[in-house]
This record gives sequence, structure tokens and C-alpha cells, in this order.
Amino acid sequence: MDNTTRSERSRNLVIQAALTIIARDGAGKLTLDAIAREAGISKGGLMHQFRSKGAVLQALLEHQVEYFEKFSGDYMANDGAASPEPHLTTQIEVAREAISQPQSVAFAILGAIGEEPGLLSMFRDIDASKLAAIKAEAADPEMATLRWMAARGLLLSALFGLCPLSDEEREQLFDHLRDSKRWETLARAAKKRSTKK
Repeated sequence: MDNTTRSERSRNLVIQAALTIIARDGAGKLTLDAIAREAGISKGGLMHQFRSKGAVLQALLEHQVEYFEKFSGDYMANDGAASPEPHLTTQIEVAREAISQPQSVAFAILGAIGEEPGLLSMFRDIDASKLAAIKAEAADPEMATLRWMAARGLLLSALFGLCPLSDEEREQLFDHLRDSKRWETLARAAKKRSTKK
């Protein structure tokens, strides 16, 4: 096994160990010693890959970003391109997919943000670019933004365990948010009402 492959394998072991610790014990128990023990590697080997706990937290977030960027690209190529608003439809599906992830992923993200609030800037930059693409393709940029933010609200309320909806109700709302024709009809009806006044 070459050094690059060994290094990537060690990196993945560390990420999976960190996810396991956060899910099982909570973000407060995530230490370099605990990660090394869980991953079955020496602390020195861990620190060769990650110099600090912050570096591990950043790797967790980057791991999630990579996963969802791949999901997004695959969805856009296969299903989203047929939509009149492909970027919006894709991002709604990304939110739906994020809910289906194991809770350990959500805890990892929350744990990382709690430990290193500055890591949020990575998500703000990504979200700003996603929103710009959504607005650029939309006939009604405000409505598209509202739909995207509603999907994000469903995601966040589920991740925080605050969503009062059943899984079926939440899925139905995601379907409604994706349905561009429904929103076009609502926009036309609202416009018609405003011109009658």
C-alpha cells in the first residue's frame, strides 16, 4: 500500500472514529486521545494527520461537504436537470437527504460548530453560492428563496429534534416544495388577486 492510500485510509478511520464518539458519547467527549483509541491508531499517528481537535472537526465538516456536493452533482445530472428550476430542486433534495443521514452526522456538525464557531463560514460561503444559482434560474427569485429556506427549516428542525411532523408529513412537504407547477399557480393567483384590488 502506497503512502497516499495509507494516509487516506488513516484519515477515514479518524473521521469515522470521531463520528462514533460524538454519536455515542457526545461532542464534549471528543478528544485526540479518545479518537486515537477509537480508531485503533497511536496518538502520534493521529497527530501526524491532524495537529489539533479543531483540525479533526474541520475534517468532519469537509467530509460532509464532499458527500453533499457529490450527492448534489449526481442528483443534478440525473434528476434535477429535467426540472424548470434544477438548482432549487437539487437543494431541496439535498435537505431531504441530510435528514435521512444517521444522527451521528448531525451531532458531528453541531459538535464541530459548538467547538469551533468559525467553521460556520465554510457553510455560509457555500450557501451563498447555492442561493445565487437558485435566484439566477428562478422566474420568481423571492419565491424560490422561500422554498429553499423552508426546506432548510424542515432539515434543521428535524436535526434538532424539534419537528412535530411525522416522517410522512415531512416527506409530503418536501414533495410540495419541489413542485414548481404548484408554486407557479400560487404566484399567478396571488398576482391576479393583487391586480383586482
